[in-house]
Amino acid sequence: MLKQTLAVTLMNLRAIPQRLGTSSVIVIGIAGVVAVLVSVLAMATGFHQTVANSGRADRAIVLRGGSQAEVNSSIARDNLLTILDAPGVRKDAAGRPIGCGEIVTIVNLPTIDDGNLSNVTLRGSCGQLAALRPELKLIEGRLFEPAVRELIVGAGAAQQFRGVTLGSRISFRDSDWTVVGIFSSGGDAHDSELIADVDTVQSAFRRSLYQSVTALLDAPSSFDAFKDALTTNPTLTVDVKREPEYYAEQSKQLTKLLNFIAYFVGGIMAIGAMFGALNTMYSAVSSRAREIATLRAIGFGAVPVVISVFAEALLLALLGGALGAALAWLFFNGNAVSTLGANFSQVVFRLTVTPGIVVSGLWLALFIGLLGGLFPAVRAARLPVVDALRAQ
Repeated sequence: MLKQTLAVTLMNLRAIPQRLGTSSVIVIGIAGVVAVLVSVLAMATGFHQTVANSGRADRAIVLRGGSQAEVNSSIARDNLLTILDAPGVRKDAAGRPIGCGEIVTIVNLPTIDDGNLSNVTLRGSCGQLAALRPELKLIEGRLFEPAVRELIVGAGAAQQFRGVTLGSRISFRDSDWTVVGIFSSGGDAHDSELIADVDTVQSAFRRSLYQSVTALLDAPSSFDAFKDALTTNPTLTVDVKREPEYYAEQSKQLTKLLNFIAYFVGGIMAIGAMFGALNTMYSAVSSRAREIATLRAIGFGAVPVVISVFAEALLLALLGGALGAALAWLFFNGNAVSTLGANFSQVVFRLTVTPGIVVSGLWLALFIGLLGGLFPAVRAARLPVVDALRAQ
């Protein structure tokens, strides 16, 4: 039976070029399904990696109790010293705790692509920014000065929005701000931000409160002592989170939505591709009815015929899946896009086609091929030999 199966399968596969038109229906249909699935999953993966990979385990962020994001949090200025004096906060060479009270607000900037205004995060931070976030590296220019309307721009924001090049001036809040530096933070969420001196931002936006406090800890293990000291302090009502945990929460809902869209849209398209595969394989079986009947008449069993039809369907599906994944990688992998994040501002991220996403696409293609070849294979095995041989 193994010899028969191999012989019939090889004969089937060698005949595929003769049925190029009908076979291409399966390949192109499945390629479209896999390309859509892979591209949307690449969007979800890129966004999740950008936001969830922000932060360090030895940094903690403090928000007002019950706040889900910085934009809807507020912390009084007189609580800043209490928070930074808590145990576990790292000190600099001068003995000062390394941490900043920060403010997050939204400004509107036109996009490079179409000029439409988009929300962009303006973060007010302190003079300890370099010590607090050592992953933030200036690639052009210099750091902003305190009490001066200067700011630095993330590399992601510089690629997406107009007028944020080094030396340019941005107008908001009835004043001009000068871009004095371009920075990169390794492609995390801060790459989408503008950062300026916190006191200057508060003055410009007429605010007196911080929205969060970020502290650098002695070690990741110091987090529990730091959190306990703040949450048990009767003068404070705060939530304390590790920075990676906070950013992972910010990306969770949108990642779920994008995954749902990918599998929902991909599922609908997969049904269409499966019917296309069914139709094509039925046509292939019908056109080879006399050939199959001849093989049965000279002693070939039904099982080798069934396996040969399955093998053809799975091979075509695999080719379609590989083509779709390759197209998605070619046209989408690494593309910079932006979407609305948890702070109601644009987060710039890159679509990321991972090996795991490609494997998921190929499994979907094989599943479509499996279902698309099932009934035609059964029909081929049950084809009446005498009737098929008599057919013209």
